[in-house]
Amino acid sequence: MQRVGLIGYPVAHSLSPAFQQAAFDALRLPVRYELWPTPPEALAARIAALRHPTFLGANVTVPHKVAALSYVDVASARAQRAGAVNTIVRQEDGRLFGENTDVPGFLASLYEVGIEPADVRVAVLGAGGAARGVLVALAEAGCRSVVVANRTLARAQALTSELGGQAVPLDERLADVLMSTDLLVNATSVGWDGASAPLDLTLLAALPTHATVYDLTYRDTLLLQAARSRGLRAIDGLGMLVHQGAASFRLWTGQEPPLAVMWAAAKAARDARG
Repeated sequence: MQRVGLIGYPVAHSLSPAFQQAAFDALRLPVRYELWPTPPEALAARIAALRHPTFLGANVTVPHKVAALSYVDVASARAQRAGAVNTIVRQEDGRLFGENTDVPGFLASLYEVGIEPADVRVAVLGAGGAARGVLVALAEAGCRSVVVANRTLARAQALTSELGGQAVPLDERLADVLMSTDLLVNATSVGWDGASAPLDLTLLAALPTHATVYDLTYRDTLLLQAARSRGLRAIDGLGMLVHQGAASFRLWTGQEPPLAVMWAAAKAARDARG
């Protein structure tokens, strides 16, 4: 029995074990997906342990994605651009390869609902690690119009100067940007609690009627509820979670993941939590 797991702190809330184990089981692969709660001071040892042949690798989540980049032997160009590793693969020689599957996971979730990133004007809320991954993904897809809105304008400016796009403050002035936005992406953690929103929700009135609001959080947030109440298409982050997991599965096993099985298990696990 080989092992793979999720490195983070905390990790108990994760849906990854549910859909990853379902995928391994569907293909009758002798692999166990585990949760590995890892405080920062234990991260180096946890990743080093992956060199043992027992392990296929790991997923990495908050707050370790950036730090993990420095603990792998080699990282993909994509992971280096994103400045973060969320998937580690143990290679046959015991070396550790780092990849960022959040990037293709985000793009796959857009393609799945019929959004072609190269054809839309995008506004991204936030300038942290998740926003950085979104910008790397949009650049890969050839998106030519990206605006990053952040409460600390200097952070948005630093991000766009490196990865492209326009930086604006996250306040009422965002309305002018939203008037010509096709896809609004919340890449902040604001909203996970179900009681807060990343922006003044009245600003959604500025969006065109065809616009899509995408919250990377995989729950029904106030932002998504407000978007639907205005007749806008609203998408949560479950698709990105499943697709990044499918990309990780492909790297670990060399096999095509059973995507329908993963989707069903992810939805069931989320529904079970209410």
